[in-house]
Amino acid sequence: MGHEYNASQFPMNRLLRAASCLLLALAIPHIAAGADAALFRIHLTDGTSIVSFGEYARINDQVVFSMPVGGSSDAPQLQVVSLAAANVDWEQTETDAAATRYQQYVATRAEDDYQVLNSEVARVLNDIALSTDRQQALTMAEQARRTLAAWPRAHYGYRQDDVREIVGLIDEAIARLRGTPAQSAGFELALVAGPQFTSNTPIVVPTPRESVDALVRLARLSTRVPERVALLQSALTALGNPSNSYSTIEAMALRKSIEDQIHEEKVIDDRYTRLSARLVGVASRAAARASVDDVQRVLDRIAREDVRLGARRPEAIQALRTAVEAELDAARRLRLLRDQWTIRRSLYREYQNTVQSQVLQLVKAQPALEAIRRLEGPPPDRLMALRGQLAGGAERLERMKVIDDLRPMHDLIVNAWRFAQHAADTRYNAVTTGNVSTAWEASSAAAGALMMLGRAQDGIHTLLEPPHLP
Repeated sequence: MGHEYNASQFPMNRLLRAASCLLLALAIPHIAAGADAALFRIHLTDGTSIVSFGEYARINDQVVFSMPVGGSSDAPQLQVVSLAAANVDWEQTETDAAATRYQQYVATRAEDDYQVLNSEVARVLNDIALSTDRQQALTMAEQARRTLAAWPRAHYGYRQDDVREIVGLIDEAIARLRGTPAQSAGFELALVAGPQFTSNTPIVVPTPRESVDALVRLARLSTRVPERVALLQSALTALGNPSNSYSTIEAMALRKSIEDQIHEEKVIDDRYTRLSARLVGVASRAAARASVDDVQRVLDRIAREDVRLGARRPEAIQALRTAVEAELDAARRLRLLRDQWTIRRSLYREYQNTVQSQVLQLVKAQPALEAIRRLEGPPPDRLMALRGQLAGGAERLERMKVIDDLRPMHDLIVNAWRFAQHAADTRYNAVTTGNVSTAWEASSAAAGALMMLGRAQDGIHTLLEPPHLP
């Protein structure tokens, strides 16, 4: 009976008191639930702050958030803002955010989660008190302690003092179950303690005036032109709110300042748009001539033109540089193709002269092939002549020596000849047998011959012309 012990000899009332403490700990003020989305305060390095409706997101070197710019606290009007992370005082911002998350948790789920914990731990403590197996009771007590020790850390430090008291009682019970003197089990604050939230100022939806000031301030910080203009437009809209508390003179002056900024942004955009269109056009025409040096000069000119315009649109300049670099690559490829064409032009002309007579025969055969395709001829005497003209031509073409560059073109001519010969022979069989199905087969072969002949003629013409950009 080494695994049994007399529960009456063990002061289990301490454990039962622990369970009672958990139940009594529920009697604290309950914070009223707020809106579904909490308000967060983003502190800037210039000492000011911005209100974010809901959580902000830090993505690489940017922080993105929704800023309330009007409406009511229940249904605010939102403006999406992205801001350089370097403009944010992250230590103060994250401290405030932790406090906000804690308050939101307390106002929504904290008590429900705590009741679940309370019920589970009370059940375990009761099982320990009633257990007659010392080892089993010890295992349950240690598991209960681990659960309690981890809970505050995962729940924003909620009720951490209450949990600490219960863990102390369980530590005493564990020591007795082990038969050792009671010692501190090391309920380390580092493992359970949450942040302290004694000075968090309540965050409210900004007033119309505060919204205007924040929007104008964010517009100055924004590095993206479309967003900067959008922020200024939102500031104008918020300025039109009758409750903005600006005097008439203040509102007129601020409106003019914002409108001037928007107009200036548009003027700058127009200048950079015209610059981009002009330089890309020059580069494109130079690339079409395979003039690498001319395109390079356009690329070198971009930096000077940007300085002349005040270096106000880095995104536009980067896009322009990318476009001109693409034209430079195209010019280099075209220059290479034209140099290659120049070297091989004599071979292309020699090939043209060699196959010219065979291609000419196919061209002269086109009317007869068209008649075969339409199933309306040609007359028997013309059909017989066509068969004689085409006989053996494909074999002669195949015996020609052709460089690798011209092999696809030459194969096309050979296939066109074979299709033409097959069309003539099959039409002759259809005429001699009176078989319409055979005539349709001849029609298909003639259509293939005509198509390949057209492609071959286009290919030969292309070979004799210098390469150009698509």
